Amino acid sequence: METTLLILKPDAVQRGLMGRIIFRFEDKGFRIVGAKLIRIDSDLASRHYAEHVGKPFYDGLIAFITSCPVMVLAVRGTNAVATARKLMGKTTGWEAEPGTIRGDFSNSRSFNLVHGSDSAESAQRELALFFSADEIHDYARDVDAWLTAPDD
Repeated sequence: METTLLILKPDAVQRGLMGRIIFRFEDKGFRIVGAKLIRIDSDLASRHYAEHVGKPFYDGLIAFITSCPVMVLAVRGTNAVATARKLMGKTTGWEAEPGTIRGDFSNSRSFNLVHGSDSAESAQRELALFFSADEIHDYARDVDAWLTAPDD
């Protein structure tokens, strides 16, 4: 099992899509092990997007992510990082495949609704930015035995 970070961005919150997006991850079998609605301040945003400092889109990215509350989620599942990224679709909405979150709900490069960690290492770093250890909860679900076969 792997845990990854998802951020339902300001456009998802403003458009009332949080529930529909969360359903996609739950329908796939992800277990939500942490969740909170927060307002990201500029300090946290700059730490989260540190790898983009100096890029032409950086200032707009910081302004956008701090513009209204976001929903941050810690989700757990088999191959969580890769699977979550497939569910999200390509970064640019008009390039994302139908059936993905971005393919179904976005037609923009900037307003792409959801952030997901891009590697297991990034997930660990990003989860630590948004959640303390006591805010991530491990629990068993009977349905988990029906989501992944023992030989997967």
